[in-house]
Amino acid sequence: MRELCLHVLDIAANSVSAGADKISISIDENLVDDLLTIEVIDNGKGMSAETVKSIMDPFTTSRTERNVGLGIPLLKHAAELSNGWLSINSELGQGTHLAVQFQHSHIDRMPLGNVVDTFLTLLLGTPEINWVFSFKKNEKEFYFNDLEIKKELDGISLTEPDVIRFIRSFFTEGIQEVQNEKGD
Repeated sequence: MRELCLHVLDIAANSVSAGADKISISIDENLVDDLLTIEVIDNGKGMSAETVKSIMDPFTTSRTERNVGLGIPLLKHAAELSNGWLSINSELGQGTHLAVQFQHSHIDRMPLGNVVDTFLTLLLGTPEINWVFSFKKNEKEFYFNDLEIKKELDGISLTEPDVIRFIRSFFTEGIQEVQNEKGD
């Protein structure tokens, strides 16, 4: 995968497959400390310590359509190449917390990718999930909890064209405002 947002999509898809009905994704660009941290937290079925250890192996996957699972091992490798790390904390029946960190300025760090399209893909592709998104750069933050907008829509589908346009505009403006934050 060429962009970190593609990894986020893959991890979020795993959370959905694990039966999560609430998934929180946070991206934190801390230019002061030269760090980029991504976290995905879900309330899915969780994993045993043995399973957590095994998913670091590219030849382990729970998917039935193929025999390898490269997502987590590749992300871990990419983080380590960029002076970073990846951790997974999970407990059966309690969900999973995946965190990955990179040296922000490292020449080998993958580009972040399109945050807006990533968030929109997840939100609109699985509207039954409670999505919580946070994008932070230094002291500025864009925060979105879809329960707030679902309440305002009062039964109108997130996939209605006017609603999609509104959400895209809201995300685009919010993310751009945060991305324009200068780091010194």
